Amino acid sequence: MKVSTDIDIDFADRNLALAGLKHIAATKFTTRGTERHNTGVYFQPIPRDPFENIATLGYKEAQELGYFKVDFLNVSIYEDVRDEEHLISLMKEPDWTLLEIEEIVKELFHINDYFWLVEKLQPKSIEQLAMLLAVMRPSKKHLANSSWKIIEKEIWRAPANGEYHFKKSHATSYAIAIVVQLNLLEEKAANGTM
Repeated sequence: MKVSTDIDIDFADRNLALAGLKHIAATKFTTRGTERHNTGVYFQPIPRDPFENIATLGYKEAQELGYFKVDFLNVSIYEDVRDEEHLISLMKEPDWTLLEIEEIVKELFHINDYFWLVEKLQPKSIEQLAMLLAVMRPSKKHLANSSWKIIEKEIWRAPANGEYHFKKSHATSYAIAIVVQLNLLEEKAANGTM
């Protein structure tokens, strides 16, 4: 059975999260040669360059051999989250009309350059925001001018050509992160700390 992994974990400070955890940095191959992956690490004893402490296998080859990469992502929106209780309170439904304001959308994770799409689709739920995030991906961009009814039918289907797309779980996680950020912005405005 072939298993595919794509594990992303968000942190306010990835270096703090990795401190004390034995890991090997993932590798990416570019036109400039072999480089340390920006976020990926392995917790398994993957073949590595002992001087650089980076994997000697690329992601796909490593995956085929049974290794799996975990991406520890720096997500700065979490810097202003005080604790778990605060985070949970920030996950509540936001004032969706704030997405009608271009200056606010420009502050938001992942959608900051897509005001035109936010304005066109006008998401009113976390599920619609997740679908909007999926529409931004290459294999689903043809849905940008569609109604929510059409988008809902098509958006989570994997493209036949294997082109990159967002899975529902991934898009929903990012949508919730945007909601947290939107509620943080509103909280800061209310407290006069923006």
